Parts: sequence; C-alpha cells; structure tokens
Amino acid sequence: MDGKRYSPAQLAQMSGVSVRTLHHYDQIGLLVPERRANGYRSYSSADAERLQQILILKRCGVELADIGRILDSPAFDARTALRAHLGELRRRRDGLDALIATVEQTIDHLEKGTAMADEQRFEGLKARSIEENERTYGAEVRERWGDDAADAANDKLLAMDEEAWNDMEALTESILEQLGTAMATGDPMGAEAEKLVRMHARWLEMHWPEGTYTPEAHRGMGQMYVADERFRAYYDGPCGDGAAQFLCDAIGLWA
Repeated sequence: MDGKRYSPAQLAQMSGVSVRTLHHYDQIGLLVPERRANGYRSYSSADAERLQQILILKRCGVELADIGRILDSPAFDARTALRAHLGELRRRRDGLDALIATVEQTIDHLEKGTAMADEQRFEGLKARSIEENERTYGAEVRERWGDDAADAANDKLLAMDEEAWNDMEALTESILEQLGTAMATGDPMGAEAEKLVRMHARWLEMHWPEGTYTPEAHRGMGQMYVADERFRAYYDGPCGDGAAQFLCDAIGLWA
C-alpha cells in the first residue's frame, strides 16, 4: 500500500458515504483510522480498501456486525470473497435483466401488438423471484449445500411452466395456512403436523433438483429455519412466535 492519507471528508467524498457513517464505523470498531496529534482522524489506503470491502458486503445484504467478523477472521481472503460477491451480483443482474426484458416485451405487446407467448409473461417474474431469494437466503443455502445444488435448484425453477409455477406458489401459501392450523393444536406429533410436513416435503421436492430430497436434508432445512433469524421471521411473521420452531419440531418427528 502507498502512503496516501485521507481526512474523513476526503474519504467520504471518494467513497460516497457520509462523514457521519465513517464516524459510526469508527465507533463500532469496524473501520478505525489513525489519530493525528491534533486528534483528527486520518485514513490510509488500507483503510480505503477495507471500506470498499465493507460497502460491497453491505450491498450484498450482510449485516454490519457480521461484516466485522468476516473481515477480521484469520481465514478471510479478499480474492475469494470478491469472487463470491461477484457471482451474487451477476445473479442479481441476470434476474433484473430478465424482468426488464419481460416488461419491455409486454409494453411492445400492448402498444404495437407484438406477439407474446404466455410463457414469456412469467420468465422475468421467475428470474426476479430467484434473484430475491438469492439475495435474502443465498449465502446460507450455498454454504450449507454448495453452489452446484443451489444453481441446479434455480435452473429447475426457471424451467417450470406457468401451471407448475402457480402450483408451487399456491402450495407456499397453503403451507403457511397449515402451519397456523397445526400450531393451534399445540402438538407437533399430531395429524395436522404430519400433514404440514408432507406438504413441506412436496414443496422442497418442487424446488430441489430431482433425487436430492432426503429426510435428513429435510430435517437439516428445519434446523436452519430456527438457526437463521431471516428464515425464522418468514414463518414467525405470518403464523406467530414459535412457528419456525414448531415446524422444525414437526419435521424432526415426521420427515
């Protein structure tokens, strides 16, 4: 690294973040600059590089508390991390590009009478849905099951026709309804809980590549619902506190 130094204002202007944000990162120990004799903050080129990594991770949806642990881990490798983030950004771009193309085709169809197959109406929406799932849950899924499995699952969803996609969306809603019904019994060993797990297994089989569903993988998915607050919120939000745990317990008993 060279010997360049930056004031908070200079680094803020260069990076596009506010001076207040830099002060906040300093206060929480995420980006701590040197102090000059007069007490003013002074940032190095190494600090600028770390800020870039912070902002990339933040844009990829990583929480600030996790960013610090990632960057300070002895196992952290900037090149490996950047390649992973580049792959995620490309997946986001592909999803957005597909949605833009669908909207453009729809506009042409409405304004110019251009032919548009029914299948085309949903391609962008499917791609966008996959992109949103990747942004929210992709890192955890890929860490647990690997890139090949995650990519194969995405490809399976993209290949669905309209009827299969609508069936999957309807099943998603039905699972939440059934989860509420089963929770009301208070019994993860009961018949309603068994029905819930069978529905959830069918939902996983619709998402996962052919032949990859196993009871063990199903139970692992249930455990992840409880361990990760985003998965937990997905179920607890509409169904009430403890919904993710109830689903996990039912899967453990019935999968």
